[in-house]
Amino acid sequence: MKKILAIFVSIIAFNSVNAQNIELNSQGRPADYIQTILNRSAKVTDALKLTGTDKGIQVRNIVANRYFKLNDIYAERDSLKALSKTMTGTAKKQVAEFAEAQKDMKLYRSHFGFDADLSLFLTANEIETVKDVMTYNVVKVTYDAQCDMIPTLKEEEKAQILAWLKEAREFAIDAENSNKKHAAFGKYKGRINNYLSKRGYNLTKEREEWAKRVKARGGTL
Repeated sequence: MKKILAIFVSIIAFNSVNAQNIELNSQGRPADYIQTILNRSAKVTDALKLTGTDKGIQVRNIVANRYFKLNDIYAERDSLKALSKTMTGTAKKQVAEFAEAQKDMKLYRSHFGFDADLSLFLTANEIETVKDVMTYNVVKVTYDAQCDMIPTLKEEEKAQILAWLKEAREFAIDAENSNKKHAAFGKYKGRINNYLSKRGYNLTKEREEWAKRVKARGGTL
C-alpha cells in the first residue's frame, strides 16, 4: 500500500513539474526574430540573476511568449487596417474600427495571464522587476525624479504618484513599441502634474530650484 502511495505521489509531482514547463511559442517565426526576442527577454532574467538556470529558462520563455503574443495581436490589427484602406465608405470605417476594437479586446484578455504565468515561478517583487525591465525602468526613474524635485512631498502624495506610475506601466507593457510605451507614461505624468498643481505646488518654481540643486552637485537634468 505504501509503495502504491509513493508511486501515486511521484506521478502527481512529475505532472506538476511538466505543467510548469513553459514551451517557447516559436513555431513558424523567423529565426532571427526569435533570437532578437530571446535576447530581449534575457534582460529580464539577467536582472533577476536567473539567466542560465532552469527557472530562468521558464521565465525567459514566458516573457518571450508575451512578446510573441503582442506581435501577433498588433500584426493582425495592421493586416485588418491595411484591408480597410482598400475599401470605401462605411465598410472602410467599420473594418478600421473593428481592427482597433479587436486589438484592445485581445490585449485585455491576455494581459492578466502574463502575471499568472510569472507567478508560477516568481514572487510579487520579482514580477515587479520583470515589468520594470520591460518598460525601461520608467516607474523608478520618474518616481525618484519627482521626489528629488519636490522634497516636501507628503507620504500620501508619494503613494499616489507611485500608484499612477504603476498603473501606467500596465498599459506600457502591452504597447507596441518604445514610443507608445513612453506615451503611456506621458499620459500619467500629465495627470500627476495636474494633481500636484491642485495640491498647491508651483511646478515651474519647483523645477527651477531642482535644476539649481542638481547643478550644484555636479549633475544635469
